[in-house]
Amino acid sequence: MRPLEGVTILDLSRVLACPFASMILAELGATVIKVEQPGQGDETRSYEPMVKGDGGDVSAYYMAFNRSKQSITVNLRHPEGQALIKSLAGTVDVVLENFPVGTLQKYGLHYEALAALYPNLVYVSCTGFGMTGPYAHRKGYDTVFQAMGGLMSLTGERGGGPVKPGLPMADLTSGLWVAIGILSALAGRNTTQAGCHIDFSMLDGQVGLLSLAAARFFTLGEVPERLGTEHPGRIPSAAFVCSDGKWVQITGADQHWAPLCRLLGLEAWAEDPTLAKNAQRVARREEVMSGLNRAVALLSRDELCRRCDAVGVPAGPILNVQEILSNEHVAERSMVDAFEHPLIGKFPFLRLPFQFEGFDNPSAQRPPLLGEQTDAVLQQRLGLSAERVAELRRESVI
Repeated sequence: MRPLEGVTILDLSRVLACPFASMILAELGATVIKVEQPGQGDETRSYEPMVKGDGGDVSAYYMAFNRSKQSITVNLRHPEGQALIKSLAGTVDVVLENFPVGTLQKYGLHYEALAALYPNLVYVSCTGFGMTGPYAHRKGYDTVFQAMGGLMSLTGERGGGPVKPGLPMADLTSGLWVAIGILSALAGRNTTQAGCHIDFSMLDGQVGLLSLAAARFFTLGEVPERLGTEHPGRIPSAAFVCSDGKWVQITGADQHWAPLCRLLGLEAWAEDPTLAKNAQRVARREEVMSGLNRAVALLSRDELCRRCDAVGVPAGPILNVQEILSNEHVAERSMVDAFEHPLIGKFPFLRLPFQFEGFDNPSAQRPPLLGEQTDAVLQQRLGLSAERVAELRRESVI
């Protein structure tokens, strides 16, 4: 048994953040019913890159965030489609949506309407800026939230302009926040027997991640500058280029300083009491970083990592995507798996990073075809006849 078996989620969300959250919960055992627009589905079904298959093309973007779900197609603009969603909400534990503020109110599918019918329902609204506040009706995407939330101001080389991370971090971390919120609400419901509304703002999610940068600001009044891979309050903590042009990230505390200096041939620094403490090294940042860079540049990446491992200095090679996905440790941990898809055949995916004892491990199924489970869900959950389902399809309700 997986830990979330018995939980059912009606997922009205699209694109990335919320689909990522519901996929995580699905692979932990929840039943996720993804509601898509008839004919076209989640817009990411058309996003590049497309995987070419004998049976047709499938979006790798869609597959990355929609494994292990059921797909039904319902026209939310049609009154009978709205009635279907209302009825389905009574058969689930959670409703998840990420429409712009006020959209579902027009359809009678907002929290107040459904909570009046089902008081124990957990209803999650994920919006760019939240349901309240002066920005509530603004539009935004991942990079907008990175920019406004402070992350982009911290990312980039010293003296250079802001840089976005290589992954959609606002979307991905919002998905994690949403999953945490759902699990928290379900745990609370077990005690109170009452549902709730979760108002999650993707901007709030980014502000909530500022953590150490905010702590430094609250403590020192410091607005952090961009330092590339360097840490504002710790030395050594940076990426260093080696003799073969490859890079290694070294991050250590005071106990690692002398061993690092010795493996780099910096014996005088290893014995220097004026560099033994982190605060002393931070005060001499330019001098220390210049010396470390010169010493590291004399060693290859593999030799430097070997020496660091031998004396317990925390360090790791900066691997590209191909290198990490073919890495022996990642393989041993079974992080890369594959599913069989009816249109494209076998396709790889990344497993959830959990290994349980006491529960079954997360497991994955292929992403659904558009509307693949519509008939089964409507018949089994709502008791509709095959004839009624066919009639709804003729009327463009589903």
